[in-house]
Amino acid sequence: MNHDVDATEAVDATMTLRTARPARTAPVPDRTGPARPARPARPAWAVDESEDTAPAGFAPAPAPFPATVPAPAPEPAPGLDPGPGPEPVRPGSDGEHAMQQRLGTTERADRFYGEQMLDHLNEQMREFIGRQEMFFLATADRHGECDNSFRAGPPGFLHVIDERTLVYPEYRGNGVHASLGNIQENPHLGILLVDFFQARIGLHVNGRAEIVEDAELRQAHPDLPSDSVPGRRALVWVRVTVEEAYIHCAKHIPHLQRAPKGTPRDWGTDDQRRKGGDFFGTAQAARRRGGPAVRPPRERDRPGVPGGPAGHVPPSDDPAAWRAHAEQLLDKARRRRAEGERTPFRGWFG
Repeated sequence: MNHDVDATEAVDATMTLRTARPARTAPVPDRTGPARPARPARPAWAVDESEDTAPAGFAPAPAPFPATVPAPAPEPAPGLDPGPGPEPVRPGSDGEHAMQQRLGTTERADRFYGEQMLDHLNEQMREFIGRQEMFFLATADRHGECDNSFRAGPPGFLHVIDERTLVYPEYRGNGVHASLGNIQENPHLGILLVDFFQARIGLHVNGRAEIVEDAELRQAHPDLPSDSVPGRRALVWVRVTVEEAYIHCAKHIPHLQRAPKGTPRDWGTDDQRRKGGDFFGTAQAARRRGGPAVRPPRERDRPGVPGGPAGHVPPSDDPAAWRAHAEQLLDKARRRRAEGERTPFRGWFG
């Protein structure tokens, strides 16, 4: 046998042998049962086996010789993590998914998830963060009570460790530490950075946070930026593991102008006047009251009064607290009366 015969010639030879083989002479056994119906005529569209001409409901004809290489699996949309099953996991909460269904925006939301949402910080996002001098911080305690705060510093104070990790410093501030307290109870947080000056664009970063000591973090990351105020050190740092990162569109972001160079900035000052003083008059009101404003206990913390209105909660058992609460209500009534004297009544919905 000649092993150098071309493969095409071998196939042609095989087909010739099969064609020349005499017809089978054995009788065909009689099969009982209904006769097979005649094959329907081939539809006109089937002449062209391209997928574009096949009508809906018909699958295209299988590929001829040979189909041994499986088609590659479809890749998930950008930004979506493949889940345990064949379908990608949709970002977002169950609540937002329910509202999308209710308001008919599921398709629009899926397009945003696929095109704009990542589970990490890409290169453009990391560069954007490194240029920003401020961000807004949203946290909540273990009951879901929310707080929104503001952080500012020189470019890079919100420091990118890697594509999935951010850190920022926390200082003494007013001593309340509402954000840190919430993070201690509930690690979920949201960060919003907005460039008001150049790009007029925003970036949302949602993730899980943990509180880290300054010395511990600097030992792990010696390249952390030094403090912009000489001699000042962060009390602690917040380390954020990124879970979601996505754009905030420019449509309603105002274009601001920077203050002239040389304008004094009171980083780290403890001077009350330079920090804003009593801008909203709350300190003066506290002096008139003779103490801090009393916040009524939350309904979950204190049961209602038996026999009282549904959901009624007394402000406190302390007589001084009752007095302060009553004075607060009187002040509110006086303000309403003064406003009513200045403005004529125009109806409840006037």
